[in-house]
Amino acid sequence: MKAERARRVQSVLARSDSLVFPGVYDTLSAKLAERAGFELAFVSGYAVSATCIGEPDVGLLTQSEVIDRARRICGSVRIPVLVDADTGYGNPLNVVRTVRELIAAGAAGCFLEDQVWPKRCGHMRGKRVVPRDEYLGKIRAAVDARGDADFFIVARTDAIADGGLDEALARAEAARAAGADATFIEAPRTREELIEVGRRAPQPTVANMVEQGRTPMLSREELAALGFQLVLYPVSGLYAAARALETVYGRLRAKGTTAGAESQLMAFERFNDLIGVEEKHALAERYRGDS
Repeated sequence: MKAERARRVQSVLARSDSLVFPGVYDTLSAKLAERAGFELAFVSGYAVSATCIGEPDVGLLTQSEVIDRARRICGSVRIPVLVDADTGYGNPLNVVRTVRELIAAGAAGCFLEDQVWPKRCGHMRGKRVVPRDEYLGKIRAAVDARGDADFFIVARTDAIADGGLDEALARAEAARAAGADATFIEAPRTREELIEVGRRAPQPTVANMVEQGRTPMLSREELAALGFQLVLYPVSGLYAAARALETVYGRLRAKGTTAGAESQLMAFERFNDLIGVEEKHALAERYRGDS
């Protein structure tokens, strides 16, 4: 029954022993991820916070802002999209509403975590987690709210930073038993901790690769050998886009032109193809009258 409820993501996982997938933050980044050939994408709360409200991932982003962005992203691509639902934005009743809203938005699933609100990025300092029973209540609420919908629930815990590895593993085990489809122990600090998570966490389990973050960066092959099936790069696209904008805007400001920077820009026709200009022209022609 569980596989049937989460069939979109489960079908992708069934095609590979480990899956690398990127974080996205708007419809353009989602389209580019799909065009690159990824079979799954993740709406990163860190990235949405930066691009939607221009603020760090410290609990400032609201439920409605995340759901609105998720709806637009899910509607722009055909691949399944998982959404960062943070802590569910309140108590179990808020979790129920969040899950139902994400299902209505077209999301294929969500990550649900155990931090004290206001939460913060998993690779920032000062994290605290709620009591284990409170967290498991939210997981059960998410599972009940999902019902028979095609919705993949990833149980994330940040307890390594506020309780240690054994507590994080215990939470992951309990969340899986409560009905979560996958587990995610955030921010292992050493290769040894990654090995323990890969060996002991209920599968499928997530490895979160954040450039210059707290967790050692390993290749897909290394992580697969350790036991990770889902390998997420949540902010690579965001950082790449920010660097590209910084470079081109800096050149334009300094030189007053983008001449000479053509190799750093997507060509006009290629960009129009990405956003479907010709398809819209064809659709307009279909409905044009004879007169």
